Amino acid sequence: MVRNSMAPGIARKALCVVLFLASTVIVSAAQTPVESDQQVLVTLEQRWNEAFYRKDLAFIETILADEFIATYDDGSRGDKAKELSLATAFNQQIESAIQDAFTVKVYRDTAVVWFTLHLIGVRQGQRAELTMNYTDVWVIRDGRWLCVSTQSTQVK
Repeated sequence: MVRNSMAPGIARKALCVVLFLASTVIVSAAQTPVESDQQVLVTLEQRWNEAFYRKDLAFIETILADEFIATYDDGSRGDKAKELSLATAFNQQIESAIQDAFTVKVYRDTAVVWFTLHLIGVRQGQRAELTMNYTDVWVIRDGRWLCVSTQSTQVK
């Protein structure tokens, strides 16, 4: 049997290269923050709110499931088409829109998001302040969150 004396040296070098590359991947992964589902959902809620005021229908359409149902603060219901038409027709002057008091509960591929929206602006020529509580239900499909239901209640 002929033994190659260079093989152990080459094997050691290859092992060192593999270990170096693995440590580089681990370090770079540790430096890249990964958002939790809770963070992703809060960001989606905030972006949805901003998109509504900007009439960004393209964004709103990407986060609403086809079977989306809304129950509005006046008790009426709407679907995805109605939500998009409400965004198109929105013409209120919003000075401030602050979302807070977020609670996000994730149940595997479903999540419920509760939050409060404080609005200040001009409505029908009058200064108006309004506080709304929201409950939104999200499902994950094809690796992304989609809202299937929203309900809003005006805080008196």
